Amino acid sequence: MMNKGVLAVVSGFSGAGKGTLMKALLEQYDNYALSISATTRSPRPGEEDGRDYFFVSRERFEEMIEAGQLIEYAQYVKNYYGTPREYVTSQMEAGKDVILEIEIQGALNIKRQFPQALLLFVMPPSAAELRHRLTSRGTEPEEVIENRLKRALEEAEGIENYDYILINDKVEECVRQMHQLIQDHHSRTCNQEDFIKKMRTELQQINQ
Repeated sequence: MMNKGVLAVVSGFSGAGKGTLMKALLEQYDNYALSISATTRSPRPGEEDGRDYFFVSRERFEEMIEAGQLIEYAQYVKNYYGTPREYVTSQMEAGKDVILEIEIQGALNIKRQFPQALLLFVMPPSAAELRHRLTSRGTEPEEVIENRLKRALEEAEGIENYDYILINDKVEECVRQMHQLIQDHHSRTCNQEDFIKKMRTELQQINQ
């Protein structure tokens, strides 16, 4: 059977816990590759270039756009975010399931280019919990937090474009559900076109 990897796009409100989920998913299960995005924003405490993001200047990012080196990009809270093309395609060809953690604009762009992609939206149990998580980080001023909450309201209008919603209340349970959805996605007919063609050819041969 064809062992090409699938592409899973994970989005969610800032503060919903996407990063925590991704880290746990990679620690608990094999065969995942987490795509590293390029961004023009400054690193947060503890973040490293090439591990968490590729931190680049605005000028460099715009050069990458012109060169077609990004499969999607978007501007969010005055900063660019984008997904390097080569990493994603090479990992999928190698049989890895690639996880893209990107915001809603980028996710919809990905779906247009990769119709077989699985879109997952991570949400907190409530809006009050979302505010609590953003505030408890202690890494951003109140103005930025308010901007992220306003952005969440805007993003709430596009959730219906996603395939599944994951409520991140208990991390372990949410990670298990995410893993199961991605693995089930392998069996969808859109991801098994080569195997279907192979079976048809074999059936034609034995019926001659």
